[in-house]
Amino acid sequence: MTTHDSGAAQSTEQEIPRTVPRFSATFDPYAISEIQRAAATGIYDIRGAGTKRKLPHFDDLLFLGASISRYPLEGYRERCDTSVTLGTRFAKKPITLKTPVTIAGMSFGALSAQAKEALGRGASAVGTSTTTGDGGMTPEERGHSRTLVYQYLPSRYGMNPDDLRRADAIEIVVGQGAKPGGGGMLLGQKISPRVAKMRDLPEGIDQRSACRHPDWTGPDDLEIKIFELREITNWEKPIYVKVGASRPYYDVSLAVKAGADVVVLDGMQGGTAATQDVFIEHVGLPILSAIRPAVQALQDLGMHRQVQLIVSGGIRSGADMAKALALGADAVSIGTAALIALGDNAPELAEEYAKLGTVPGAYDDWQEGRDPAGITTQDPMLAARLDPVLGGRRVANYLSVMTMEAQAIARACGKSHLHNLEPEDMVALTMEAAAMTRVPLAGTDWFPGKTPQSAG
Repeated sequence: MTTHDSGAAQSTEQEIPRTVPRFSATFDPYAISEIQRAAATGIYDIRGAGTKRKLPHFDDLLFLGASISRYPLEGYRERCDTSVTLGTRFAKKPITLKTPVTIAGMSFGALSAQAKEALGRGASAVGTSTTTGDGGMTPEERGHSRTLVYQYLPSRYGMNPDDLRRADAIEIVVGQGAKPGGGGMLLGQKISPRVAKMRDLPEGIDQRSACRHPDWTGPDDLEIKIFELREITNWEKPIYVKVGASRPYYDVSLAVKAGADVVVLDGMQGGTAATQDVFIEHVGLPILSAIRPAVQALQDLGMHRQVQLIVSGGIRSGADMAKALALGADAVSIGTAALIALGDNAPELAEEYAKLGTVPGAYDDWQEGRDPAGITTQDPMLAARLDPVLGGRRVANYLSVMTMEAQAIARACGKSHLHNLEPEDMVALTMEAAAMTRVPLAGTDWFPGKTPQSAG
C-alpha cells in the first residue's frame, strides 16, 4: 500500500506542467546585471556612444511623395540644390557648405589623431565642415579640413586665441545632448603625452571636464563672451552656440538674444566619448521632440533662417536629414554615424571585440582606449591601424550617400532645394511623434493638441 501510494505521488508530480522562466520587464537581465555590478564595485557605469533605449525618432515620420496633387521633379535631370550658408547674421565671413550635413565636435583625446585627420579629409572631400571638440586643434585636423569649426568649451583645454583665428567658425559649447548639465570624462589611459601637453594636464590621470563655463553665470555673460570672441576674430567668424536638448524654446531664444549666428541643438541620442550611463539614458530630450520648439523660438523672434539651426543626435541617413530640414532645421550634424563610417564596430573585428567582452554593434567602452579599429584610442599601435586617407574616403562616401538620399526624397516631394521641404510634406506614424512635431497623424489632418482655432 505504501509503495503504491509513493508511486502515485511520483506520477502526479511528473504530470504537473512547468511554466517557462519569465523575466521581469522592469528587472530584465540587463537591469539585474547592472544592480549586481554596482553592488560588487560601488561605482557607477561609465561608457561612450549614445542612448540604447528606444525613443521616438525620425522613423516615426513618413514623407508624402508627389502624385496628382503635387508635381515631382524628374530623377537626376532636374536640379535639387543642397547648399547652405551659415553665419549670415553678423559674421563678415559666413561659411557656405555644399551639403547640409556636418561633422560634430569630437576631441583629439577621445579620438586618435588619425581619426581626426580622416574626418577632416572626408568632410573636405564633399564640401562640408568638421569640428574640433574638447582639447584643442591638431595640425593634422587643420591641415586636412577645408572648413573647421573650433569648439570653445567650459574646460578651455587646449584653447588659444591663435587657433580661434585659424578656425572658420567658433562653437561655444554650453551643453551636449548626451549629458546636458554634465561634463565629459577622459580617463587616464587616454591622457597620452601629446594629449597631456595640449590640455596642460598630467599624463595618465583621469580628466573630468567642467559642466559650465568658469567666467559666466547666465545669458547676459554669454552675450559678453560672444562679443569678446568677435573682437578676437575681427568679427569674421560665425559664432555658434551649442545646447543640449532640454528646454529648447528658452535656450534657443536666449542664445539668439545673446548674439549667436548659429544655434546647434543636440538631442539625447547623440553620442559621447565617456560619461555616466545614467546621464546617457535618463537626461535630456529626443531630438524629434526638440526641433519644433526651437524653430518656434526662432519664428517668434523673427529670426528663422536668419539665425541658422543645426540639429544633431542620432542622425543616421539622408531620410533623417530630410526630416530634420522639413521640420525647420538648416543643417544636421553627425558624430556616432561618422565613427561607424570610419570603421567603428566593424564586423571584421569580431574576434577582437570578443576579447573585450562584447560584439560588433554593441562596443561602447570608448573610454578604455582599447578600440581595435584605432578610432577611440591613444594607443600608438592601435591608432596606426586606421589609415586616414582610406578612412576619409569612407566618410566622404557616406556623406555623399546621405546627400543623395535627401535629394531623392526632396525631388519626390517636388522640391528644388532641400530647404524647401516642410512639415506639410510629412505625416506621423505614432501619436507621440505627431504630438512632438505637430505633424498630422497618418490618414488624418489632426495631431494631439490641435483645436479648431489652430486648424491652420
